Amino acid sequence: MVLPALLLGAWELASHSRQLDPRILPPIERVGQTALHELVDGNLIYHLGVSLGRDLAGFGVGTTLGIALGALLGISRLADRLVMPSFNAARQIAVLAWIPLIALWFGFGDPAKVVFIALAALTPVVVNTYEGCRSTSTELLEVGTMLRFSRWQFIRRLFLPAAMPSILTGVRLALITSWVASVAAEYFMTLGPGIGGLIIAGRERFQMDLVLLGMVLLGLVGFLMNQIASLLEGRLLRGRPGTA
Repeated sequence: MVLPALLLGAWELASHSRQLDPRILPPIERVGQTALHELVDGNLIYHLGVSLGRDLAGFGVGTTLGIALGALLGISRLADRLVMPSFNAARQIAVLAWIPLIALWFGFGDPAKVVFIALAALTPVVVNTYEGCRSTSTELLEVGTMLRFSRWQFIRRLFLPAAMPSILTGVRLALITSWVASVAAEYFMTLGPGIGGLIIAGRERFQMDLVLLGMVLLGLVGFLMNQIASLLEGRLLRGRPGTA
């Protein structure tokens, strides 16, 4: 908490020292007043709700597909050889570079934004699920062979439980990247409701207190998501070997 306090102190000092135009860097209290005004008389809750709704929809789609694809690539040698090289090449492309293609395929409305968010969430989940499944110990696989497990039993009782810590790490990363992607989608696609739209509206009106409010909300929500995901991950992994 020391670094945020120092940053807030530097912000307040710079905005009151007349070294910077307060129209460019408004003081914290003005941002607070804008937040109160938008909360009471504006549509702050609505904008936040729209962004969170898009984020959770894209996160859910990307995470579900990511676990399925990562498990397939991690378990099937054939799928690994056929698909993984192309996937590794595609994931080197910055996610923002997909926006023009997604816009051509899905337009500029909410479906395109959800697809973009899902794409951002997909990669970390695939990578971590793949690594988790590939790291399943040979001893466990030999036990499954001795017990004559079916293919589904191998997946349900051996691969997925062994990969669970890695999968949860990928899901936590996807939760953060999908939130950033949701605001990026709102910012770079058609203007509409959401935190990204709030930031654009403040920029176009040269209302920097509104822009900073959007940025602060983006950081706070991302921080809270990371904390909640870490708590859930700890609870789900409690009692496993190697965890406290």
